[in-house]
Amino acid sequence: MKMFKPLLPNGVFWYQTATPADLARKLAEQIALILRQRLEAAPRASVALSGGSTPILLFKALAQQVLDWQRIDIVQVDERWVDPSHPDSNSAQIRAHLLQGGAAVARFHPLYENVASPSAGLGAVGQRLESLNWPLDVVVLGMGNDGHTASLFPDAPELVAAMAEHSGSKLAAITPPQQVQARITLTRSAIAGARNCILHIQGDDKLATLSKALTEPDNWAQMPIRAFLRSGLHIFWSPAK
Repeated sequence: MKMFKPLLPNGVFWYQTATPADLARKLAEQIALILRQRLEAAPRASVALSGGSTPILLFKALAQQVLDWQRIDIVQVDERWVDPSHPDSNSAQIRAHLLQGGAAVARFHPLYENVASPSAGLGAVGQRLESLNWPLDVVVLGMGNDGHTASLFPDAPELVAAMAEHSGSKLAAITPPQQVQARITLTRSAIAGARNCILHIQGDDKLATLSKALTEPDNWAQMPIRAFLRSGLHIFWSPAK
């Protein structure tokens, strides 16, 4: 397997496998290890997961891990503001591919409320998340080819507030003009404060996007992923096969 590795900042860790399935297994094992270690020191452990097509293999691999699942909190990194029965629902993917078998007893914290908009639901969702032990133990991010991560889109009018570095807000309502649905997302502060932050990507296009993001690390307004490309980040990548 030919190794690809962009020039990374100090303290950023790179993992590569030959296929997306191998990558999902490797990442699931790493997440499970972190959660087991956390459960040795705390009554509960938490993992926040992103949506989209890339994480489905990860969800399936993670569901196979031997964990004390009843002590695990599963959080969404972001969600489209659609009913859980909608095909675009990220929570539907988690229920279908992760909350199965032994993992079905994990405590799931969806980011959706049956109200008209994310801004209308912020209070109720935020109150639900207050039951968690913060900071989160693991956050798994994805990345779009426009440099967005979570639902922190460069064209969103709410981006500056959601990206406030030391904000006490854990959630933000997001309405990117180029997206079909409005979104709700964890903020930069909530994500960056996690004990472990992971970026899960695959394909040459994402490698090219990552390389572009690394050229101007401080310009997060253009590519929000840049705010998280710093020491302590673990990047998992494979070719899209």
